[in-house]
Amino acid sequence: MAEKKATKTSGATAAVATEKKAVAVKKPAAKKTSKPTWGIDAESVGFRAGDVYQALSSAGKALTVAQIAKASEKSEEEVLLGIGWLFKEGKIKGEGQLVTLA
Repeated sequence: MAEKKATKTSGATAAVATEKKAVAVKKPAAKKTSKPTWGIDAESVGFRAGDVYQALSSAGKALTVAQIAKASEKSEEEVLLGIGWLFKEGKIKGEGQLVTLA
């Protein structure tokens, strides 16, 4: 049988080896996504469009998506669905980062 040779390591080398094992690589945290409580169908998106239109009408001025979401008490995703519907119908227009009634 083959004999194993004993290798002698210095204390410093052993400490470096231990340190290398102790260093853990942290992965970036995954972005949490929540599932919407509303459905994506023509009726639901139409209601979101109505909420967006009412928020813009009440404000009487151009608003950002975040401002529309706050005014309509909807999420930004819901607001974007409604904006898409209203753009398709030609009822709103964009002014840079703002949305206003057409």
